[in-house]
Amino acid sequence: MKTISLQIPPSLQRALETCAQEDETTLDQIILSAVIEKISALQTQNYLEKRASRGNKKAFLEVLKKVPNDPPADYDT
Repeated sequence: MKTISLQIPPSLQRALETCAQEDETTLDQIILSAVIEKISALQTQNYLEKRASRGNKKAFLEVLKKVPNDPPADYDT
């Protein structure tokens, strides 16, 4: 692993320490979890944008026309 020096405001450090105590884990683990969550969100956004760019609205509308216009089943209302 690599060590990174990070400067954060004291209020944020206190909040992180509180989270770590409440989660019964270390400050390093809390920060690592936050970084992992952010990277995951960004990667998901990038993936979805790439998928969306391959989309074809005309083809989608053609497929959508094939869906019957029936009311939903009782269990699905």
